[in-house]
Amino acid sequence: MSRRPDPLAQVSDFDIRLLKIYRSVVECGGFSAAENVLGIGRSAISQQMNDLEQRLGLRLCQRGRAGFSLTEEGREVYQSALQLLSALETFRTEVNGLHQHLRGELNIGLTDNLVTLPHMRITHALAELKDRGPEVRIQIRMIAPSQVEQGVLDGSLHVGVVPQTSPLSGLDYQPLYSERSLLYCAV
Repeated sequence: MSRRPDPLAQVSDFDIRLLKIYRSVVECGGFSAAENVLGIGRSAISQQMNDLEQRLGLRLCQRGRAGFSLTEEGREVYQSALQLLSALETFRTEVNGLHQHLRGELNIGLTDNLVTLPHMRITHALAELKDRGPEVRIQIRMIAPSQVEQGVLDGSLHVGVVPQTSPLSGLDYQPLYSERSLLYCAV
């Protein structure tokens, strides 16, 4: 087999599939032993290996009556395939992990001293959030109710807590607690 004049321009999903089959063949020690592991016949494995050798422009293994053995290029391709497949698995694991970990910034707008009110339990909720997502950066701003609402509307705040007022269009209000206020007068 002659060497391919052009290097492999890109690695496709098909190439990765062929490299996984190649890895199994090498680790099993030949085509026959790989049949059960791969769940495909010897002729299909042979065709896949021919396709891989054609795509790479390299002879990867000796096969025939003398048995199965890797060429020097075959050993190097096997080592490179292990690195590539390991890197793909690491990538998959890390990307999937992004969905499991909270991170980023949470901007909260509050009025008055709501953080310190015991029945609000804001400090408890924030502590639990930090336990679940230590990489979350929490920014709390104490500002007037109108500024809280405007901040949520314009996106500079992710959430805000204000006393019940006339709701603004575009905001979703959820009740957190009720508070009784009394007016005292002297007679």
